[in-house]
Amino acid sequence: MTTEKEKAAKGELYDANYDPQLIAERDECKMLCHEYNNTLPTEQEKRKAIIRKLFGKTKENFCIEPIFFCDYGYNIEIGENFYMNVNCVILDGAKVTFGDNVFVAPGCGFYTAGHPIGATLRNKGLEYAKPITIGNNVWIGAQVCVLPGVTIGDNCVIGAGSVVTKDIPSNVVAVGNPCHVIRNITEE
Repeated sequence: MTTEKEKAAKGELYDANYDPQLIAERDECKMLCHEYNNTLPTEQEKRKAIIRKLFGKTKENFCIEPIFFCDYGYNIEIGENFYMNVNCVILDGAKVTFGDNVFVAPGCGFYTAGHPIGATLRNKGLEYAKPITIGNNVWIGAQVCVLPGVTIGDNCVIGAGSVVTKDIPSNVVAVGNPCHVIRNITEE
């Protein structure tokens, strides 16, 4: 029999609200987020140790400012020289992958989870999760919302307040709701 966690990994509808395994994993994650968010500013090594325990993959150099929340943690992978400012949320029912040299401004959200449009399925507590991928050398402005299944290419700047509903190609500045490309990034 397929578990709810396996269904989520396949992008199928799964029961996140009532499945004991997923509830236990989220509770464990909440405990680690709580511990992280209550560290002292001077406890940088302790913070890094908690993130390494929480995330699926980290590189050597990273900084995630509290307050930070995620659902599971093990679906998050961050590259080298990663920086995430305060009050960010990652709902990681599916993989969320950040490349190298990614800078995330305050108040951003990365949401792999979605729910059926039809009330009958939605009211059963079913959801789906689609992966999010952020390339290398990306700057994400304040209050950006990245939705399920989105890929943001390398060398992009996503303007503050954007809602990213579709893939963004490499080497562009993109802004808005919905987020759209406004220009290419050139050497000038």
